[in-house]
Amino acid sequence: MSEIDQNALDLTVCDREPITRLDRIQSFGFLIALTNDWTIVRVSENIEGFLKADPARLLGSRFDNWITQSALHDIRNRMAIMSSTCGERLFEVKIVPNAPPVDLAIHFQGDLLIIEGERSQKAERMEAASMVRAMTSRLARSPTIDRFHRDASRQVLAITGFDRIMIYRFDHDGNGEVIAEATRSGMESFLGLHYPATDIPQQARALYLINPFRIIADVDAPTVALFPPADSVTPPLDLSLSVSRAVSPVHIEYLRNMGIGASLSISIVVEERLWGLIACHARAPRLPSFVMRTTAELFGAMYSMMLESRLRRGSAEDEQRARALADRVITMIAGDETLMENAQWLQDMTRDMIDCDGVAIYRTGAAHLHGATPPEDQVTALAHHLNAASPSRVFVTDKLSAIHAPCGTTADRAAGMMAIPISRVPRDYIMLFRRERLNEVRWGGDPAKPVEPTADGSRLSPRKSFAAFSELVRGTALPFSDREQRIGEAIRQALIEVILRYSDSASEERRRASERQELLIAELNHRVRNILGLISSLVKKTGKLATDVATYVESLSGRVQSLARAHDRVTRQSWGPAGLAGLFEDEFAAHDGALGRLRLSGSGIRLLPQAISTVALVVHELVSNSCKYGALSSTGSVEVNLDVVNGEGLYIRWKERGGPVVVAPARRGFGSVITERTIPFDLQGTAQIRFLAAGLEAEFFIPHHHVVIAPDDLVQPVGASTSAFSMEIGEVQVQTLSGAVVLLVEDNMIIALEAEDMLRELGAVEVALAATIGEAEELLSRHHFQFAMLDINVGRGTSFDLAKKLAAAGTPFIFATGYGDELALEQRNGGEIVIQKPYDRDHLARAVDQVLRRVPVA
Repeated sequence: MSEIDQNALDLTVCDREPITRLDRIQSFGFLIALTNDWTIVRVSENIEGFLKADPARLLGSRFDNWITQSALHDIRNRMAIMSSTCGERLFEVKIVPNAPPVDLAIHFQGDLLIIEGERSQKAERMEAASMVRAMTSRLARSPTIDRFHRDASRQVLAITGFDRIMIYRFDHDGNGEVIAEATRSGMESFLGLHYPATDIPQQARALYLINPFRIIADVDAPTVALFPPADSVTPPLDLSLSVSRAVSPVHIEYLRNMGIGASLSISIVVEERLWGLIACHARAPRLPSFVMRTTAELFGAMYSMMLESRLRRGSAEDEQRARALADRVITMIAGDETLMENAQWLQDMTRDMIDCDGVAIYRTGAAHLHGATPPEDQVTALAHHLNAASPSRVFVTDKLSAIHAPCGTTADRAAGMMAIPISRVPRDYIMLFRRERLNEVRWGGDPAKPVEPTADGSRLSPRKSFAAFSELVRGTALPFSDREQRIGEAIRQALIEVILRYSDSASEERRRASERQELLIAELNHRVRNILGLISSLVKKTGKLATDVATYVESLSGRVQSLARAHDRVTRQSWGPAGLAGLFEDEFAAHDGALGRLRLSGSGIRLLPQAISTVALVVHELVSNSCKYGALSSTGSVEVNLDVVNGEGLYIRWKERGGPVVVAPARRGFGSVITERTIPFDLQGTAQIRFLAAGLEAEFFIPHHHVVIAPDDLVQPVGASTSAFSMEIGEVQVQTLSGAVVLLVEDNMIIALEAEDMLRELGAVEVALAATIGEAEELLSRHHFQFAMLDINVGRGTSFDLAKKLAAAGTPFIFATGYGDELALEQRNGGEIVIQKPYDRDHLARAVDQVLRRVPVA
């Protein structure tokens, strides 16, 4: 057979593989497809093991004739709310009499209702919302972005039971890098390795955006076909949203080559783009419970949201510095126009923020060079190339020869470039160059894949080796980071502004400068909106009364969005008083059915920033409740009257009319708590809610020191104080456990991870975790510890006997407990130190220090 030319290989063969229409599912579950009259049209061939009927009998019959009335009721209820969700989950459903319960996932695919199920696993039961609240709360306290990723991988490792968890980030070319990892003992580390873009075909990347969660329970298990088989009459079923979808044989081969028995993937989506993956590997087959997988999926969504917020927050300082640099450039060029052609001056100005080896300014057909740059003719040719591409924003490349081949011969002087357009018509540029940098890339195996002929043509077969493979890359420069590109964009805007100043009149110049300033402020505020702290508190409170994950996510999303809108109002005023009427207008605009049905009286009233968020939540709950149950759910309307009484404060009167007859609710949810208690508690005001038959009425009072009357000019708060204060809280600085190996006995994963970090901050070099008394005793038999921290109640027992062994060995220890002092003291000798949960680092440090003063660390 002749040798295949890999350069001429059609690399799209893998991209055309029908991964969502394999018409097969994994063997751990079953699948049924129904028409809108509940007629079964497709069914997995293993269905008899779940419904006690073979596929031939089921096809063409009504599904509701085969299942229990309670199961039918539960499924119909979830179908009623699926219009606003992609799918729904049901747990421990008795689908047929005298059979074990099953967990179900339902979703619509076109005109078909897809029902998937699997046996319920009681051994791994957990409360999803509660677990995610704890996990995200811990992530919120991660001090750096690297720690944020590392903590996420550790938590996923703890709850899923897989052997390796990787946080996998994609670059601009689609290649991936493992940026964080958590592994169990004996598992090979892939941290820092790169993987080529061809490892994940394009249609798989698109699917990760549609369905952010995928489980492969057993790579060696046979898959189950759907019945009847696909033919000219029965098309293959689209399984894009399926939880049990069978996986591409190519990917199965890839995992086998890695020595992986099971896999789980969670998409990381930032700004609606696939930023990366949380990839989980197990040596042996593993099927976590459906409840645990739902928890992991929800955690992935919250992790993506928090990451997006962190990335925006992390760019705030860079944006501010970029704006300051741009202002300095404008000021200096305004006094000396010749600086626009001084490449050395420009490099000196930008050196601290954008590192480069040379600068070229191409303006009005002439090139001005300084430092390590290509020759003048190549700079001119690059400018012409950029003109042909008609760029309107900053352009970057780390390989100049890829866009202009002659640059390959001068890579020692310039291998990478950032081109900044400085005129409205693409004509003039500032070009920042970087020299060639020999770069060693560590790949997870040789990125070159073997070629195999197939019936559809040649294809790239999965690699069989994943040992670290180093490649020396030449002709490239250090890439310009996203941060540096944002700074380049600020410079572009600044220099365009300077050019416009010279071409316009003084009045036009001031107008354009004002517009630019407003644009930069709006952009900055958009990027630095920090909802992280608000998410942490709302996650905890919203989840307490949520009945299911979908309702929880919907309620949380609505509240966070209302706070974001209020934040926008405040930041438009440079964190000054914001208009109250705008809060109502924003909230009504956010609900399609509420548009045009608000009659608002009272203008010129503003609230100080600390009051805006509180009132925004109350307004959101009022509008949401009215859209669901009140006047806005039918043809009614809402009247809002804003009335300020001098010396007292603001009265807000809400009145609904024209809706259904109002009945007081039988139970009070978290929304009612927000409406009735937030303003009295946060603002020391009052709140009254009246459930009248004609329509709900509410009256709120906000004291005058939160209110500002703003007719036109400078706003002065009513009764506001001009004083300010700050408070600094000291931290415990002692390293009481310096160099110690510590035993930590704790049966709650989140608390254990938190305590481990605290102990390491206090100087411990190693912390051995034990979730049971048996594990702790085994560790004691094999290791010597200098200190121990014991949860009193571990599983169904206590750690008192373990404490006696530690005392006999002379090992100092402390107790930790979430129970009251009386229960904690029941079986103690009387001299031990006990700290109550929840505790912080300072609290723990004082307890450890107190113990070690009695018994020094051995």
